[in-house]
Amino acid sequence: MSRTLAYEVVDVFTDRAFAGNPLAVVLDADDLAVEQLQAVAREFNLSETAFPLKAPAGATYRLRIFTPRAELPFAGHPSVGSAWVLHRLGRIDAGANVQACGAGLLPVDVSTDGATLTGGAPSLSAPLDPSPLLEAVGLGADDLAGPPPRWAGVGIDWAFLLVRPEALGRARVDVSRVAAVGRTGIALVSWDGSVARSRVFPGGVGVVEDPATGSAALGLGVFLAASLGDGEHSYVVEQGIELGRPSVLRVTVTVVDGTATRTTVSGHVAPVARGEIRVPA
Repeated sequence: MSRTLAYEVVDVFTDRAFAGNPLAVVLDADDLAVEQLQAVAREFNLSETAFPLKAPAGATYRLRIFTPRAELPFAGHPSVGSAWVLHRLGRIDAGANVQACGAGLLPVDVSTDGATLTGGAPSLSAPLDPSPLLEAVGLGADDLAGPPPRWAGVGIDWAFLLVRPEALGRARVDVSRVAAVGRTGIALVSWDGSVARSRVFPGGVGVVEDPATGSAALGLGVFLAASLGDGEHSYVVEQGIELGRPSVLRVTVTVVDGTATRTTVSGHVAPVARGEIRVPA
């Protein structure tokens, strides 16, 4: 008889099922090889599949995250969703926990309806040429708004491209061009000073468009820090509208001397399904 692993599917950054970003959380996979973990992620074929594992020193648990094609060092919705599942199952306590992942040891505060994740070390590049980014999403120079694009992130980097609100609906992604841009992909954002409307296009990981991207919501704070002014700022990211999976991500960024020093993202989690999956040979 084939061995199986328990899993749960949850929708993250939403308070209702069949919205937000779906996530498969596969339990007790500590002894699986990388190839087996990747095969499980391909089988679920979601933007990410998460594997909570035994804790290293200094952490409550370890998390490995896979897209259908590759492992990621860090991602937001798998971190929030996995923490909530582990708490619901009684494996971690409510309140402060520490997740170990490729971005380091990250604080995660868990509640009965969701979690708050603190991002890793902020990074910000020099300004980028917007032309290849615009070409990759089918837009032109007249669609630009705000500061010039840059790579920014807190564990993985996105190219942030600020555009006029009406441009979001007209974007037509070219997957090969997004992959050619490099790094993680492109975050297309309309920003009004307190609410961001976002579309996120990963590059080369088997996902065309992501309905809710915690890492990009956190990176947006790093990108905007110089224009926000010093202090702690809160903003909301609305994403997934064009995909029929509306998502709400609540973010804070702390800015010191024009630079982001700390970021958090919070969201609700809704249960959808549970079951067992065979362990790949």
